[in-house]
Amino acid sequence: MKPTNQSNQLKIKLKQSFPLTIKRLGINGEGVGYFKRQVVFVPGALPGEEVVVETTKVHPKFAEARVKKIRKPSPHRTTPPCPVYEQCGGCQLQHLDYQQQLKEKRDILIQSFERHTKLAIDSLNIRETIGMENPWNYRNKSQFQVGEQDGKVIAGLYSLNSHRLIDIPECIVQQPAINKVLVTVKQILQDLKISIYNEKKNKGSIKTIVTRVGISTGQIQVVLVTATNELPKKDLIIEEIKKRLPEVKSIIHNINPVKTSLIFGDRTLPLAGPETIEEQLEEYTYKLSARAFFQLNPVQTTKLYNEVKKAAQLTGKEKVVDAYCGSGTIGLWVGKDAAEIRGMDIIAESIKDARKNAEAHGVQAIYEVGTAEEWLPKWQHEGWKPDVVIVDPPRTGCDQKLIDTLKKVKPKRFVYVSCNPSTLAKDINQLSTLYKVEYIQPVDMFPQTAHVESCALLVLK
Repeated sequence: MKPTNQSNQLKIKLKQSFPLTIKRLGINGEGVGYFKRQVVFVPGALPGEEVVVETTKVHPKFAEARVKKIRKPSPHRTTPPCPVYEQCGGCQLQHLDYQQQLKEKRDILIQSFERHTKLAIDSLNIRETIGMENPWNYRNKSQFQVGEQDGKVIAGLYSLNSHRLIDIPECIVQQPAINKVLVTVKQILQDLKISIYNEKKNKGSIKTIVTRVGISTGQIQVVLVTATNELPKKDLIIEEIKKRLPEVKSIIHNINPVKTSLIFGDRTLPLAGPETIEEQLEEYTYKLSARAFFQLNPVQTTKLYNEVKKAAQLTGKEKVVDAYCGSGTIGLWVGKDAAEIRGMDIIAESIKDARKNAEAHGVQAIYEVGTAEEWLPKWQHEGWKPDVVIVDPPRTGCDQKLIDTLKKVKPKRFVYVSCNPSTLAKDINQLSTLYKVEYIQPVDMFPQTAHVESCALLVLK
């Protein structure tokens, strides 16, 4: 008798249906369960739920599935208020009660540290997530792709795991002012019969509408991103935006002729009004150009930056480095309590903004174009060594060269603002031989989504 291949019997098959108990939320907000000792990811399922699922994809180490039936729903399950929630993919957690979202986000952080570090999780001080009173209409910027559907101009986001553009006339996590501008700009493009970019044919002009609002100032900037060097009927578009949307203070044209997932190209041309708009957080006013990074949720940004200030514990004597500084927002927030601030960023426009912002606030600061791993050794060689380094890197985490540089420079305190728990845990794991993790404070910057922002304080041992 031939021996049966046990591993084949244990393999989950495509389109197989089976019951599953959801144990926790994954990093992308999907439910996670185990079947035949294999991990199964189920979008839309919640911890504690008993569901029947059908496999949609089988990978060597895990499977993906969809919910066919919910046998036992979570007491925290709620009805998503957005009509396109299921198709859009911009939010992942509208079906979960908000207070529970905050608890699950803390758990996502814990999971990342369990998976990517050798640290004793029980001894880590991972605090409760700081949430919002009103977790809707908070985003101050939208980047909506433009397309055509049945002869109509549409703008929105691509459907989850596909390239189907979902028209979003009213996004309930965006500021209402942004929704109004988007609807009107779409109508202007429609009325003037402006050529819309078609990705499949690689033809047409307008690719993306980027809208940003200064929540406290009411100033709005509209950026039209084109695949062509010229913006068709430029003067007419400007005239119509001014007429129909007097609240728009700045109109910008950005040229991005390449097929790419990046929104912006390298060339930015002002069309009308100033090149920047202003935003105010507490007593700080920031000038923002089209490509400058600025946090998307001003209410929570204030809370996050105050956490950075607490973590930095500045007394007025410290030299501080603000790495990945963008337009200098964090550096300026803590700058009044520091002896000197130095920052760097690879986007030249951001550094221009940072210098203007520092000057406007009377903060002693030096901002340079480049990376922290270039500038820190250079400054150290000149005899300038930071006491505190603050980083707010992209989702990919700190550059390996920066981690190596930090190990050499050894600032007394290292404040890490993170938008990705996995890369935060990996980076901290590398620094944990030299640094003690005092605490990690999650802040909910993006309610209704699976994103987890946090502020971690590391102190030199």
